[in-house]
Amino acid sequence: QVHLMESGGGSVQAGGSLRLSCAASEWRNCMGWFRQVTGKEREAVATIYFGGIPDYYADSVKGRFTISQDHPNLTMYLQMNSLKPEDTAMYFCAAKRDVVCTRTARTFDYWGQGTQVTVSS
Repeated sequence: QVHLMESGGGSVQAGGSLRLSCAASEWRNCMGWFRQVTGKEREAVATIYFGGIPDYYADSVKGRFTISQDHPNLTMYLQMNSLKPEDTAMYFCAAKRDVVCTRTARTFDYWGQGTQVTVSS
């Protein structure tokens, strides 16, 4: 069982920045950040392989968000710059049991509780 805990969410104005952190009890080969707005499906924001190579960014966040890992501290990050009101969502970190990265929430096995990000215009 992998335990994940997010932190770093909050309220910011459009154009601002936040850095989300995900503390993991252990690494998995594929981990990622997802977000969900009430009433909508959970969508992949970014995924990363264990070696620190990003696998995927959603088109809506390319050039603004950066996923990274701090291996000694078992922490994954999501640096979010130039935030927009449409980035408002609950953000979750997730990990997979198997080695292949995917972009579908239902294929991820471990989840944190989520951290809320609210961007005001």
